[in-house]
Amino acid sequence: MMRLIFTMMISVWGTFAVADSMRLAVTTSFDNSGLADVLLPQIKADIGLDVQLLVVGTGQALRLGAAGDVDAVLVHSRAAEDAFIADGHGTHRTEIMYNDFVIIGPQSDPANVRSTASAAAALSAIAQSQAVFVSRGDDSGTHKAEIALWDDVAFGPWYRALGAGMGATLNTASAMNAYTLSDRASWLNFANKGDLQILFSGDPKLFNQYSLIPVNPAKGSGINHTQALALEGWFLGKTAQQMINTYKIMDQPLFVYNDNSSTQ
Repeated sequence: MMRLIFTMMISVWGTFAVADSMRLAVTTSFDNSGLADVLLPQIKADIGLDVQLLVVGTGQALRLGAAGDVDAVLVHSRAAEDAFIADGHGTHRTEIMYNDFVIIGPQSDPANVRSTASAAAALSAIAQSQAVFVSRGDDSGTHKAEIALWDDVAFGPWYRALGAGMGATLNTASAMNAYTLSDRASWLNFANKGDLQILFSGDPKLFNQYSLIPVNPAKGSGINHTQALALEGWFLGKTAQQMINTYKIMDQPLFVYNDNSSTQ
């Protein structure tokens, strides 16, 4: 797998960076989808750019960008992205692709989530039944989306915040036969489903947009801004569009390319 997990040795990046390489902080949900393993070799073949991934949650990715420890971020939390740019950490935001979040749970559905009419109502039903819900609890884009859906809920022992990535959260939910919120791509690529299935989807509030933000080169002399812009240019091209739209698991697409990608 062509990716690097964030470690305490982040400072080493600046020492070994070369002209045709860049550091991109991406979300664990994007990494769990497997799409990076398809895109990265093509990016290198097309434009000679070695994209080195740091796989973290959206919150941590933005903090790495604010510290000047990466050259760009690929994240999925609009409010946090807007704040990142407003604070001068990023130069602009370009929408690349999207999918949706889905509410996963046991086939028996003790909270009767299937019968609810909205994502918020689905989570309220889980809270009222006190069925086990596993949260990423890691300040990721998925965690931020989940928190925004809860409506004045008093969390109790039934709510398990892990502080972990999407894969670990799905594994825990499978082991506990519990509810959770996942991006659709991670769920489709998840092999250990057990008795879990998608119980609710389709609410517009579950829309999940992924955007690329080049880090402001003023954050440090080691920022490879030219390479970040080269990556952005590749993502806005026809090859990226075709590869993203045709990437499937079990004949199901994982992402939809933003045909009218906009730089903001």
